[in-house]
Amino acid sequence: MTRGPGGTAPDSAGVTRASGAAGGSARPTGAGPGGAPPILRGEAADAVLRKLELTVRRRLDGLLQGNHVGLVPGPGSEPGESREYHPGDDVRRMDWPVTARTTVPHIRETIADRELETWVVVDLSPSLDFGTARCEKRDLAVAATAAVAHLTGRGGNRIGALVTTGEQVVRLPAQSGRAHTTTLLRRVVQTPRSSRGRRGDLAAVIEMLRRPPRRRGFVVVVSDFLGELSWERPLRALAVRHDVLAIEVLDPVELALPSVGLLTLVDPESGRLLEVQTAKPALRERYAKAAGQQRAEIAGALRRAGAAHLQLRTDRDWLIDIVRFVAARRRGVSGGALR
Repeated sequence: MTRGPGGTAPDSAGVTRASGAAGGSARPTGAGPGGAPPILRGEAADAVLRKLELTVRRRLDGLLQGNHVGLVPGPGSEPGESREYHPGDDVRRMDWPVTARTTVPHIRETIADRELETWVVVDLSPSLDFGTARCEKRDLAVAATAAVAHLTGRGGNRIGALVTTGEQVVRLPAQSGRAHTTTLLRRVVQTPRSSRGRRGDLAAVIEMLRRPPRRRGFVVVVSDFLGELSWERPLRALAVRHDVLAIEVLDPVELALPSVGLLTLVDPESGRLLEVQTAKPALRERYAKAAGQQRAEIAGALRRAGAAHLQLRTDRDWLIDIVRFVAARRRGVSGGALR
């Protein structure tokens, strides 16, 4: 199995409504994921982004970010600990009070205080124009991008993005400042849906972050990671130089089929139709097994690539999932960003 049911959503009467590349949505209106503001488009985008920013800052601010270690060589500006002087050390950093107390020459170390450059790869292929719970996967991808942007794009830090729709790749250069963050998120939200139903080449987009080489930083890839695993190799190469976080978005129907009778499934990227009888327990069992195997392969590829893995679902509170992910990373791994 190469992908989930993508593109259909059964309603309470068992009737399926396709959410193809042209934009017919099969998601409930109202609140967004986890009770957060919905991610809308058009004239309401600015208001929704402001509400989303307040939600992110109120519930996540102070939990995720902290001082990050300088990622380029050279001394910093913040005073650190003292250590004994060694021939060749800069005498201008002599710590005279400690030297006087110990009668042994000491110098004062400094902490590198560098700005962080973050790049977000946002996959808005047609397979993300699908959702059967609180929102579409596309909305969840936008929410995750907003959380990363608001929590890393401060204090002189820069953030940029590469947005792929299957038809084109939109490059938003890395800059600093709140105005830039708002503009970047607005561009992501207003990215039109793909009209040709073609999946983006995630591997090629990730490769764009490697050439030309950039200073060490933080890379976030937001996708459902469906299709071929060709992105594993460029992601592994990227993780050699950067901290990498993979945010996987998925819908519960991609893990288990509901028993709603005859169901017509539409692949929004190829337009292929398939009718299945979901009342058959054996079919649902085979589907769940294949879906579990698919997700295990994705998780294994991300692990081999050296990327941290955060999974967000359209039927869960994405903010709580982020907080739990951070808590788990802090217990098991130190350092890095958004861990």
